[in-house]
Amino acid sequence: MGLEVHVEAGVQRRVIALLDEAGIQVGGSQPWDIQIHDPQFHARVLAEGSLGLGESYMDGWWDAPSLDAFLARLMQARLDARVHGSGEVWDALKARLINLQAGQRSFEVGKRHYDLGNDLYQAMLGQRLVYSCGYWAHADNLDQAQHDKLDLICRKLDLQPGMRVLDIGCGWGEALKFAAEKYAVSGVGVTISQEQAIYARQLCQGLPVDIRLQDYHQLDEPFDAILSVGMFEHVGVKNYRSYFEVARRCLRPEGHFLLHSIGSNLSRERTDAWIARYIFPNSMLPSAAQISTAMEGLFVLEDWHNFGTDYDLTLQAWRDNIEAAWDQLDARYDERFRRMWRFYLAGSMATFRIRQSQLWQLLLSPNGIPGGCRVPR
Repeated sequence: MGLEVHVEAGVQRRVIALLDEAGIQVGGSQPWDIQIHDPQFHARVLAEGSLGLGESYMDGWWDAPSLDAFLARLMQARLDARVHGSGEVWDALKARLINLQAGQRSFEVGKRHYDLGNDLYQAMLGQRLVYSCGYWAHADNLDQAQHDKLDLICRKLDLQPGMRVLDIGCGWGEALKFAAEKYAVSGVGVTISQEQAIYARQLCQGLPVDIRLQDYHQLDEPFDAILSVGMFEHVGVKNYRSYFEVARRCLRPEGHFLLHSIGSNLSRERTDAWIARYIFPNSMLPSAAQISTAMEGLFVLEDWHNFGTDYDLTLQAWRDNIEAAWDQLDARYDERFRRMWRFYLAGSMATFRIRQSQLWQLLLSPNGIPGGCRVPR
């Protein structure tokens, strides 16, 4: 018994020392300080890393007045990189050996995340079901930021009446609806989420928009412009080249392709263990080097626009919306689910706030735009 107490005390001291490096105190009074409710927290976090941190929060073992501020300090001090869980070695090996985003695996994120329920996303995302970063350069609220983002995409693509547009990963169909109504184009949208496809078809009813439940690899038809917003994060490094090859074969020689994606400062082959288990299975964030290598020889890079800090604002707005709506949502979103969702949103805020993650819009052309172009901002 004495040895067990000694070991537990040593583990506790180790965790407290690590938190102190990040300026976080146990039981402190700052918004980023942590309140520990279960003494097993210390051993669980050291043994399981980010997975243990997230799961112990879901289980109610600890709290912080400002969860996003707490996680931002952890990441800023790089504690997430220094404490690895025992399962992370297997995760890394699996990512290297298996194409986790190919075949039927490509539909897993649709079933486990995007099919959670349209009621959840309608409560969180605002006036439009747009599940990607808004553009806040001229906006002071979420709905305006999402409107401005959709319009920015259309202007960058130089959409003209009568064009045929492809949306790879069309979500709930909002971008195609916007483009069809405001820019008089027709379009095809593909998604791997059944719930999104049903909703998007209803949303775009009466417009020249075709929504398909389809893997993007199956696409082989001509389009004047292509957009892909918040989907590339699910493609996986083993499939980056084939993704760009699909876009290239579907884009007319004079067309434009806009890729909107979260990006990582470092090249990796897998995502965080907690995110992979609870939020986005088989996902990963691309680096600039990985994107550049994959598209080499297929496209000319016309513009690379980074507005990653806008994602912090977008996520804060989503958090405010969902927190105000929990009591009106279905009981299946129980307390553990709510804590899971809070941890997801707060962790995402933190990565953009400390500039660990970016938000990129790339404008690409097959052969280069003659004379270049002045890309809207």
